[in-house]
Amino acid sequence: MDELQRLSKEDFRLSKKSPVVVVLENVRSMNNVGSIFRTSDAFLIEKICLCGFTPKPPHREINKTALGATESVAWTAYDDAGHAITELKESGYKVYAVEQVHDSIMLQDFQVMPGEKIALVFGNEAEGVSEGLLAQCNGSIEIPQIGSKHSFNISVAAGIVLWEIYKKQMA
Repeated sequence: MDELQRLSKEDFRLSKKSPVVVVLENVRSMNNVGSIFRTSDAFLIEKICLCGFTPKPPHREINKTALGATESVAWTAYDDAGHAITELKESGYKVYAVEQVHDSIMLQDFQVMPGEKIALVFGNEAEGVSEGLLAQCNGSIEIPQIGSKHSFNISVAAGIVLWEIYKKQMA
């Protein structure tokens, strides 16, 4: 770990975080939740909001893919994702759904300034981000796709978007 220059859990907790919050709305797969924790750790994400019936740590199935990231990444549980969005907006976050909707912003065209506070909402694997939550967001980001399938697995989508946001915030 020293050669890889990885942070200890304590160093991670004390590190300045990227001003990015991940909001998971009714994500059903514990493997997806664990993978998103692990990716959030990799990019020093501020926290994850686990909303609705999204599974919460501690759980063996989440830990299989999180590999300890549930202990390093801060998280909060909400019964209703709308409450999470309201709190984030009141704290100065711009909130964007990651969803294929009319007037979405293609990921490569999405602009984010270094240090800008943003929250990214990822929805249920089958239903996506709910209509009510979409209405609360400042906009939507879409990942361009050129193949025959029309969507990514949520943990893959989170990885793609978080990497792109990281690159833009570090520019």
